[in-house]
Amino acid sequence: MNWIIDHLPQLLSVSGEHLQLALVPVAVGLLLSLPLAWVANRWPVARAILVPVSALLYTIPSLALFVMMPLLLGTKVLDPINVQAALTIYTVALLVRAIADALAAVPESVIQAASAMGYRAVGRFFAVELPLAVPVLIAGVRVAAVSNISLVAVGQIIGVGGLGFFLLQGFQSSPPNYQEIVGGIVLIVVLALVVDGLLALAGRALAPWNRKAVSR
Repeated sequence: MNWIIDHLPQLLSVSGEHLQLALVPVAVGLLLSLPLAWVANRWPVARAILVPVSALLYTIPSLALFVMMPLLLGTKVLDPINVQAALTIYTVALLVRAIADALAAVPESVIQAASAMGYRAVGRFFAVELPLAVPVLIAGVRVAAVSNISLVAVGQIIGVGGLGFFLLQGFQSSPPNYQEIVGGIVLIVVLALVVDGLLALAGRALAPWNRKAVSR
């Protein structure tokens, strides 16, 4: 605790950088996942391709993906976009199947009723199917956000990693600075818990009907 108190201004600054590296990919990945999941839910052939490919992408080791990004994007090795692009891929890999499954779980009777009311495919998706998929969607976003907050620290091995800086610096000290290492780990865990809690609250606000159903 003494080390954290002594370095609090620096830790807060780096924590902001850490959150930016972790959460921007969540937002971008969500925007990319929605149309992909819609396509996967609408056409079985597309689902047979998109879901396995997304699962395969998530199996790529994070460090390998971070190292590959400059080669694929033509960016500099220390460019933060490398970490954010890799984490966007992981986010899409997590969310495509989750959202597609949530859309597939919408009762056919609800879809037919919406169609009878005059909704076309795109309008029905935004007005009916997506709202009903919100609980599962938020659950997937929570997993992606917590996972990204953890994985950002790995990016420090290539020079971009937010709070991972303190972990790497602590290990490289002679002797190792365990207070610095533990301080970095604790803050990463705290950030993950805070973001997860905020997303859970957002899910409850966006799907109040789901909260009422659970309370029964």
